[in-house]
Amino acid sequence: MAPSKLNLKIFQGSTFAEVLRWESSTKIYIPITGITKAAPVVITAPTHGIPVNWRTRVTNVVGMKEINSTDYYVVTAVTSNSVTLNDVNALAYTAYTSGGVLEYNQPVDLAGYTARMQIREKITSTTVIKELTTDNGGILIDNATKTITIFMSATDTAALTFKSAVYSLELVTAGTVIPFVYGSVSLETEITR
Repeated sequence: MAPSKLNLKIFQGSTFAEVLRWESSTKIYIPITGITKAAPVVITAPTHGIPVNWRTRVTNVVGMKEINSTDYYVVTAVTSNSVTLNDVNALAYTAYTSGGVLEYNQPVDLAGYTARMQIREKITSTTVIKELTTDNGGILIDNATKTITIFMSATDTAALTFKSAVYSLELVTAGTVIPFVYGSVSLETEITR
């Protein structure tokens, strides 16, 4: 797997939390049985399995064709049989009549994974500016929500002094190291302190 590139911006003296999600290449298609003509829209799709804040696409709906999309929506609330899309105002849409599917990439099961990340001034630097791991609380893995969160307290970010740096985050399971995400890090100097 090739790592994704994501540039980070840290505000000195502020709590930093960047939530990441790992989508597999496996597509899941869940039949839709109902859509509310409401804001936000609620879609009924029994036993859908989509976590909150996961991306989903709505396709092949009959009647309420305005909701069909090639873009993804973010699921903002779930029950076992429905999802809410807060970004969709369906009040002026035509009524749902039938059909359609929720399409999403299956989340990767994060059970048994740990993670580690280092921030350095440059790729070739031997000095580590900050190391974050699942052991030191700098990276939080939540298999229930399928999230990987990079976390630094306000005290941690207040101690940072670089202007720009680079980082990479690796996931580790059963002795296998997977490069997950990398990029640059910029530090915005604290004004209110």
